[in-house]
Amino acid sequence: MSKVFASPAAALDGLLFDGMTIMSGGFGLSGNPESLIPAIRAAGVKDLVVISNNAGADGFGLWMLLESRQVRKMISSYVGENKLFESQYLSGALELELNPQGTLAERIRAGGAGIPAFYVKTGVGTVVAEGKPVERFDGEDYIRETWLRADLSIIKAWRADPAGNLMFRKTARNFNPNMATAGKVTVAEVEEIVPEGTFDPDCIHTPGIYVDRVLLSTINEKRIEKLTTRPRETA
Repeated sequence: MSKVFASPAAALDGLLFDGMTIMSGGFGLSGNPESLIPAIRAAGVKDLVVISNNAGADGFGLWMLLESRQVRKMISSYVGENKLFESQYLSGALELELNPQGTLAERIRAGGAGIPAFYVKTGVGTVVAEGKPVERFDGEDYIRETWLRADLSIIKAWRADPAGNLMFRKTARNFNPNMATAGKVTVAEVEEIVPEGTFDPDCIHTPGIYVDRVLLSTINEKRIEKLTTRPRETA
């Protein structure tokens, strides 16, 4: 049965509700679900908990949901240069659960693998450890971290077939494959939909069993978060 939907709004139909938790793929602006985020904004759902490495950049990505005040809490790793993220957090309008980046990735992977807790050394003796159990292994302290799971995962891939098998391209893979496994429902937007049987099974990055709905991206800007150039040196 084909999992392909005609538009971002159609792919999200019946999945959104106030207070839900959403995982959103991407690293900086690479691999962001550029088409699905505006559709969530248009749906008007609020009090969202969003799990993502960061919250987009000014005017783009998850910034759109912050600007419309639909996000109650971010579980993320990098505030970066997102001035809106910073101002909402400092004013108390936005809750923030800040994670070391590797810990965030492992919490998501654990959620998809059914592992409710694990131990890491990162953050011992810092604010990251506050309120968390600490245990000693081989004479070293480790923090107990817990899995992350979501009501909905929205991800961006390069190619998909109608069964939902996915391939990612280069660094745009980032958090997307792990998030695909950790959502109760996963919706993937892709740049290209190919016929079934196109993929060599060994080349599939995310099997279709983890993907519930697929749509062709309507936005593929692939912005660069911060671009720095220098004049070309003369010979």
